[in-house]
Amino acid sequence: MRKPATLRDIRRLMGSLRRDDSGIAAIEFAMIVPLLLLMLFGITDLANYFAVDRKVSQISQAVSDLTSRYTAVQESDVTNFFTIASAMLTPYDKSQMKASIHQVYLDPNTKTAKVVWSRSWNTTPLTKNTVYPVPAGLVGKDASGNWLANQYLIVGDVKYNYVPTIGWVVSKAGVTATEVAFTKPRQMTCVMLGSTCTPSGG
Repeated sequence: MRKPATLRDIRRLMGSLRRDDSGIAAIEFAMIVPLLLLMLFGITDLANYFAVDRKVSQISQAVSDLTSRYTAVQESDVTNFFTIASAMLTPYDKSQMKASIHQVYLDPNTKTAKVVWSRSWNTTPLTKNTVYPVPAGLVGKDASGNWLANQYLIVGDVKYNYVPTIGWVVSKAGVTATEVAFTKPRQMTCVMLGSTCTPSGG
C-alpha cells in the first residue's frame, strides 16, 4: 500500500518544480514566434509597397518624357507608351495600375491649366477643357506676373493600388501610390495628337 504524501513531500515536490526550467525555451519560442512573423511579413509588405511607389514615379516620368520628345503622336504611339509603362511595372500586378497622359494648355487669360487632349490606360481620360492643377513654379510669367502665351505641358499621371500579400501591417484594402510628372514639349510649343494642338480655349 502506497504511503500518503506528507506535507514535507509536497514541499519537496514544489521545490523541484520551481527549479525545473526544461520547458522555458519552448514557452518563450511560442510567445516570440507571432511577433517575429508579424515583423517578417510587415517588412515584406512595406518593402514591396516602396518598390511599387518607386516604379510608379519612374513610369510617370517616363511616359511624360517620351511624349514630350515628339512633335506629334499617333494613337499607336500612345498605346506603345502604355505598353512600356506596363512592362516597367513587372513583376507587380499590372491590373492595379491606372495611367494617363495629358497635354495641358496654360491659359494666360484665365490663369488656369486646361486639358487639350488626354489618353489613359485602365481609367477614363479627362475631357477637353478640364481644369488641371499645375505647380506655380512651372508657369512662365513676365516681369508683371502675367502668364506668358503659348505654354503647354505634358503630364504623366500614374496611380497604383498596392494590395499587400498578408495585410498585417499594410491595410488589406491596399494603399494607393500616386505620382504626377510634368514635362515641357522639347521640339515644338506643343505636342500634337494626330494633327490637333488647339488651345483649350480655342
